[in-house]
Amino acid sequence: MKISARFLKIFCFSFFLTVQVNKIFPQGELNIPPRSSGAMEGSEFMESVTNLGFDDREEAILEQLLAGNIPDFTRNLVEIEADFNDLNGISHHVKYWVMPDYLTIGSDSDYCRIPMGPIIAQQAADAFGACMPTRKLVDNIYSNAEIKLAPVTYTPIGILNTLVPKFVEHNTAIQQQFINAGGVEGQLVGGTKKDVVLSNKIIDPSRPGHVVIYGWHQLNGSPIQPLTNIHVNFYVDYSHGIRLLDRDIEIDGEMTFIDSVLKDANLYKILSDETGPMYYPTYLYELTMPPKPKAFAVISENPGEVKVILTPDSDISNYNLYLSQDGNTFNTAISFTGAEKTLNGFAPDTPVFIKLTSENSYGLSEASEILAVVPTGSGVQKCLIVNGFDRASDGNTYDFVKHHANAINEKSVPFESATNEAVTDGLISLNNYVFTDYILGEESTADETFSDSEQDVIENYLQQGGRLFVSGSEIAWDLDYRGSSSDKLFIQNYLKASYSADAPGGIASTYYSAEGIAGGIFTDITEINFDNGTHGSYNVEYADALVPRGSQSALRYKNVTTHEIGGISYEGVFGNGPASGKLIFLGFPFETIYPYSARYDVMENVLDFLYFDVVSVETNPVLSPQGYILRQNYPNPFNPVTNISFYLPVAADVTITICNTLGEEIREINKPNLTPGNHKIKFNAGSAASGIYIYTINVSGIDGSRFSEAKKMTLLK
Repeated sequence: MKISARFLKIFCFSFFLTVQVNKIFPQGELNIPPRSSGAMEGSEFMESVTNLGFDDREEAILEQLLAGNIPDFTRNLVEIEADFNDLNGISHHVKYWVMPDYLTIGSDSDYCRIPMGPIIAQQAADAFGACMPTRKLVDNIYSNAEIKLAPVTYTPIGILNTLVPKFVEHNTAIQQQFINAGGVEGQLVGGTKKDVVLSNKIIDPSRPGHVVIYGWHQLNGSPIQPLTNIHVNFYVDYSHGIRLLDRDIEIDGEMTFIDSVLKDANLYKILSDETGPMYYPTYLYELTMPPKPKAFAVISENPGEVKVILTPDSDISNYNLYLSQDGNTFNTAISFTGAEKTLNGFAPDTPVFIKLTSENSYGLSEASEILAVVPTGSGVQKCLIVNGFDRASDGNTYDFVKHHANAINEKSVPFESATNEAVTDGLISLNNYVFTDYILGEESTADETFSDSEQDVIENYLQQGGRLFVSGSEIAWDLDYRGSSSDKLFIQNYLKASYSADAPGGIASTYYSAEGIAGGIFTDITEINFDNGTHGSYNVEYADALVPRGSQSALRYKNVTTHEIGGISYEGVFGNGPASGKLIFLGFPFETIYPYSARYDVMENVLDFLYFDVVSVETNPVLSPQGYILRQNYPNPFNPVTNISFYLPVAADVTITICNTLGEEIREINKPNLTPGNHKIKFNAGSAASGIYIYTINVSGIDGSRFSEAKKMTLLK
């Protein structure tokens, strides 16, 4: 919305109060100037703004509020006590203070509840030392209301419900209800308006500049309005109301601030029923709080070293780096400035997880997504994990790199990771990696799957012989069904597929399993289950059904007869590239596969196709004189199942023998007539005791060659 010079002057005054002064008034009192004797009455003010446009009306409202033209009875906040649990389920006794009614202009005898946009409401709240409620608090306020009134609604008629005469009509109807109910000014009232609320939806990237509303409880306690950010922040109708709370809050006898609680990773649950802390509990977040870091990567240039690289923002005073061994519990922040931070002393074969926040004079940003790295240093062939799942959808915890990293690490493959913004900004190059694992979750059209700049990077990478594993629901929907002509060319020529349907069998929220197709890269996998929202990640309602375009079908959805292809693979030249590359494209997100052992099995096949053939044979050869390879088993140690893989330069008969350290044979596995290439067998130790075992391969090649080699492995129960 446009902002006049006068409006800016008022804004600067309230903003100064916001960032310079912590409220020093007693709890239950707001920093509202006294109402002057010559202030306009409510009816007079409403008449004065009847013919004003939105911007001018908002300017006039803010001016009246900051001048203290507010009835005295609304200044006497109502104290509410409640017991709420934090994220860990620990109960806390809470005491907070709330305006008895919605924000009004006028005197005790002549006032009007005035709808307004969230921007000036936030400015007024900041100037008063107040804040707006969350959805959870709106419910609690209603349950404590002394006077509960039935909502007064009007049929939508064009723009009439957004104009001042309807505001006045609605206020008059509410006031008559209040009188009929025997209400006394100052009593806590509920059921009269929808609340403009604080919510994580304020920063929804798919709806920038929107207002979040909720409430308008009916007499049965059910709200008419679910939590939504459907309206832009310059839309206001008669039903919108601003209920202010004291920013101060008492928790277990200790005073703190509501916004501080909402930002806390554990305590936020006391005041919010949404997922995750509320790092931006304000509608002025774009003007105040620093943005969370987006374009960054974590790499390792020396053994035991972790290095974070980013493009520094001149508006950020410093960054904070948080470390974790499991991606769940993070250490205290390590502050740094500039474009990079290097830390040492890590085990070179164990993943390290990191996240960042940025900081400026106004506060701390929301935490970034989580990345991970194995600190192996340079000189080894690595893969790159790219997190491109930015959409603020239900269930996106921004930590799904963990699922991919743990699965890759299970196979002892070194990796680094980056955000998709770091890739498009040129901070990291895909061409430095054997293969790239690209996470797209459920990006869809709401937040773009592959943007134009990402498409350019991927096209170049694949043309140069790159190897790509990409997974996510709604990729084909976005690029092919809803995409531009260039999007369609990209998915068909570089992802080697097109859109068949937006769900298996063409029915959403129904089919959640897949299986490998005979002769494909997942031929040995008979069951892949992905999440319906009850297995620890998020609901894959719209898994893409694909049509191969010059590629091979690799996975099919189970229990459907149409729109059944859920994954493809491809090996060959992309575009006009000079080198042969490889691709695996799944129509559902890899991170939603459960249990984790199933994810590991899928990743094992992905690595066999995209990584091990290059690394074992071409770049890190440990070749026998005849060209045979026996690899170290993985996982190792194991319990009770492990994988033994090997490479055959020619067709051959293979026998693998497993013995204990006394030379006693535990198992013999015969594999006759194997084709040239990479092979893998599973060994289940069953009831065998923990200890060291020796596995030996004996090969008789079709060309008369012979090969035998032994390696140790550890069973740990």
